[in-house]
Amino acid sequence: MPNFVGISTFVLVPAVFQVAANGVGLFDSSDETNKVEQGSRVELPFWLARELHLRQAVSISLPPCFNQKTRDELAADAAHVDLKNRCPYFYELGCKLFALFGDKSIAFLLLAAFQTRYKEVLIKAQTAALAVAPKFLTILTKEETKLYEAAQSSMAAFKKWRMGGPRFQKASVLGRKRRPSD
Repeated sequence: MPNFVGISTFVLVPAVFQVAANGVGLFDSSDETNKVEQGSRVELPFWLARELHLRQAVSISLPPCFNQKTRDELAADAAHVDLKNRCPYFYELGCKLFALFGDKSIAFLLLAAFQTRYKEVLIKAQTAALAVAPKFLTILTKEETKLYEAAQSSMAAFKKWRMGGPRFQKASVLGRKRRPSD
């Protein structure tokens, strides 16, 4: 089974059961019979919805984080859209949904959003004051937060180097002598 640790079990996607299922009543809280009828609409963790979709037991709809409102906001000003509240794993989920559906509009949305936000993340990581950073971090996805932290770390290492840190590092293998060959 594929690894969905990044997406985790907390990313829910809308699904409609295509067949009735016994013993899974917990998916439909309005039903106390411990079964789900055909046509029932539920929200399932992505990993489960994907597996049931592949078995043709459910049909999956795009989650709200990929709705038209989000697309319009990203087209208008992608750098300032709060993607973290919509889906902390926006890019990862989008890639998995694209692989599942083959919908090119998802791929274009992800690419356009990442290109714009990537620039903003790097600029903020290198120039933002410490007071501004916490506010900016609240809108970043998990992937963007990692990128921001990597950029900050790189900038700190560069500044340290520039201020007189070690210029060259000698590889440990260079100090050893060769053994004579027989």
